[in-house]
Amino acid sequence: MLALISFRRVSPPRFWAISGWLAVVIVAFWAAPALAQQAPQETLRPDTMAARVAACTACHGAQGRAGADGYYPRLAGKPQDYLYHQLLNFRDGRRQYRPMTHLLAGLPDDYLREMAAYFSGQRAPYPAPARADVSSATLEAGRKLAMDGDAARGLPACASCHGAALGGMLPAIPGLLGLPRDYIGAQIGSWKNGLRRAAAPDCMADISNKLTPTDIGALAAWLSSQPVVEPYAPDAAGSVRLPAECGSQAQR
Repeated sequence: MLALISFRRVSPPRFWAISGWLAVVIVAFWAAPALAQQAPQETLRPDTMAARVAACTACHGAQGRAGADGYYPRLAGKPQDYLYHQLLNFRDGRRQYRPMTHLLAGLPDDYLREMAAYFSGQRAPYPAPARADVSSATLEAGRKLAMDGDAARGLPACASCHGAALGGMLPAIPGLLGLPRDYIGAQIGSWKNGLRRAAAPDCMADISNKLTPTDIGALAAWLSSQPVVEPYAPDAAGSVRLPAECGSQAQR
């Protein structure tokens, strides 16, 4: 089928439309055998949310427990509002990742809320953390930034927003543990480069712009190497006062 398409004669707008269609087809085709191994067949009936999010779990793993390649993050158990905001951000162009944008294009807000609720309700186990192949000094630098911040540079601790156990806070602040090292580094870099944005005021963009490449490497190494201790769940809404105003927490 692909051989019948001549890209030399396709205009740029049509090229991207065809590319988007092919991306969705390829993801759906790839998802089918993977899902057959990930979940019992009876959970994949067409009338279940498990079947409807097949393209999601092909990359993000069964139940959204994270991809095996060290990039696609965990979705399971994240705050529902956080997941919903990210789906909106991908669909509406505030986060730049073309496959996600194509998959979500045209989906209504209510359906995105259903998807977010599904993954938020999953309670898949966390794997053991990967050992970070960095120096003890790098790990300590990452720990200090995560737990203490750097007042001299106006950097709040990660824990001051994401909770003392780094499990997040309701309604829409995610946990930071159980994420791949490459993913953490890539997302901070995306905020610095404007490829990832949130509702204004974008507090994470402000913080990321103050971090150096060395800071980012240390944070990603330390966070990804920490074990998840159950029960690991977001703190209650308003349990701490945020050090900065974050538009994402008022977004609905």
